Amino acid sequence: MTKRKDVRVTIVSTCTTCTCKDAGDKSKGISRYTTRKSRRNTPIRLELKKFCAYCRKHTFHKELKK
Repeated sequence: MTKRKDVRVTIVSTCTTCTCKDAGDKSKGISRYTTRKSRRNTPIRLELKKFCAYCRKHTFHKELKK
């Protein structure tokens, strides 16, 4: 029997500002969010604007590699 891939997968997105090398000591951690996406409708990586508690502002969060 073959296993089929799920159409909807759970992804993790992380803040792009906190993970930059330019951030230095101004951030204390990395903001991460989990969400679900459809592989069929969005085959490319997601980039959402979410609130980062460490930067204390709305920043772009990109999908992490698996």
